[in-house]
Amino acid sequence: MRELISDPFYELIEKYDRCIIDYCLIEDDSPYQGYRSHQEAVLFAMHKVMERDLDMQLKPDMEKAQAHQINPAELLHVPEILRTDRVGHRFYDCDLPDPLKGEQIPYWYAFWEPPHTSGYGPDDFRKVNSALFPKGTDELEVFEWTTDWSEYFDDGREWWGTACWSVYDKRLNRYIVIMASATD
Repeated sequence: MRELISDPFYELIEKYDRCIIDYCLIEDDSPYQGYRSHQEAVLFAMHKVMERDLDMQLKPDMEKAQAHQINPAELLHVPEILRTDRVGHRFYDCDLPDPLKGEQIPYWYAFWEPPHTSGYGPDDFRKVNSALFPKGTDELEVFEWTTDWSEYFDDGREWWGTACWSVYDKRLNRYIVIMASATD
């Protein structure tokens, strides 16, 4: 496996300097093996996160990691903002998960509702995902992973939330791993 560091996506995401999501775009010459390939991609991505932040000493335990397949539309869902109050809090047409009960946050929430306001919204989210999936989303296979397998997720379990997804893009024969964990 190797990270696609020259992909135009990385240049775009640098402009979103308040984004707290760790993205990793991966290419693999090995034949696709379903769940196992996703698992290897997630572990590879976690090692890349550790390389980027040399202070981060993690011990990922992929034996504990569990995943279930979800529909790509669930991952890429963009809720409607019903209203924004006078201090900037947004209210949506969907319920938000409770991280204190172990519920993972949705991808859109991780992108535009980090602990410290990002100013991002639906249009930014769509733009980033267009760069991630330039050939469309019809041929994506998505797994949502538990987040109890690495200390990376400890901060998010404290309050804001955690999330981890692996996406296999069949059209481009590549993986995208999306991870988030933060606290105030």
